[in-house]
Amino acid sequence: MEVTFSRVSCEGELLQILALQKKNALDVVSSIEKQNEGFVTVSHSFGVLKQMNDACAHVIAKDANKVVGYALVMLKEFRDEISVLSAMFETAEELLGDKHFLAMGQICISKAYRKRGIFRGMYTFYKEELQDEFDCLLTEVATENKRSLEAHKSIGFKVLKTQVTDGISWELISWDWK
Repeated sequence: MEVTFSRVSCEGELLQILALQKKNALDVVSSIEKQNEGFVTVSHSFGVLKQMNDACAHVIAKDANKVVGYALVMLKEFRDEISVLSAMFETAEELLGDKHFLAMGQICISKAYRKRGIFRGMYTFYKEELQDEFDCLLTEVATENKRSLEAHKSIGFKVLKTQVTDGISWELISWDWK
């Protein structure tokens, strides 16, 4: 079982991302899983996920032909496609000024593949692929998602601001690539 990292290249991989997303959604994981394993907050439609991928391909981790992890690439143009993320982009533009940034739309790893370095591997690949085009990578993590927040800090993300959007407290975090 060798896990490899690549960019999404077909619709089948997008469908596997959506399946993995559903298994880890906030409304389906138990409270113990939320605390110990983390969760994803946003559910994407196939159409939006494909449009985002067509603009700048997502990063995936694969074991043979199976997608076992993903890190979604989200350019600024998609800021209004997912309403809960609009405030993130507004705040980022205020705080980052003229830096050319992109957003990590969501990261998730299949439960059977966690604690194997895939999180760090996807982010390393993400940076290698995109650092020449962008100054930094921005994302938000729900404040209650402690596992994800600590994992992001271990990669090099720094908290820019805590803000509440639609009743959810978010940590706006950035990873400077320059």
